[in-house]
Amino acid sequence: MCVGTRSPPGLACHAPWGHATPAVGHATPTAGEDSMSRTKTVLLWVMSAAYVLAGFNHLMNPDFYVNIMPPRLPEPELLNVVSGLVEIVLGVFLLEPRTRVYAAWGIIALLIAVFPANLHVAMNNVDPSTGEVGAGAGAVNYVRLPFQALFIVWAWWYTRPEAAPAGD
Repeated sequence: MCVGTRSPPGLACHAPWGHATPAVGHATPTAGEDSMSRTKTVLLWVMSAAYVLAGFNHLMNPDFYVNIMPPRLPEPELLNVVSGLVEIVLGVFLLEPRTRVYAAWGIIALLIAVFPANLHVAMNNVDPSTGEVGAGAGAVNYVRLPFQALFIVWAWWYTRPEAAPAGD
């Protein structure tokens, strides 16, 4: 207990300052983090890992991404590196409650920005391994397109405040 004050449960007083701080074994809840459902939290970590890994994949396997870019885009190698780094940063920022909403909106913007590449692959039947037009996976290229909308909705979920539990 702090001098002249009472420490709330889970907090300890550190004399001589008299400030209450988390006691050992007690986490400090941060804004938004303590109210998120377990499912939403697990899916947040999955999303974060997916974007970080995808971002690193841009850097480790650039040919795949460069090959699927529409030919009218300038500097495809630079665009690939930038989009990979952005994916890494946004994936990490998803985990911090103070930046989560901004990161989610950033992911939505990124998904919209890369959609033309997915359209290019589908409409021109591009083979991602070679970049050759007409040599891709055919109809399978179109199957990927609806997933962009799913990923946008998934990211949008993290721009919304957590609903209050029933009975509150």
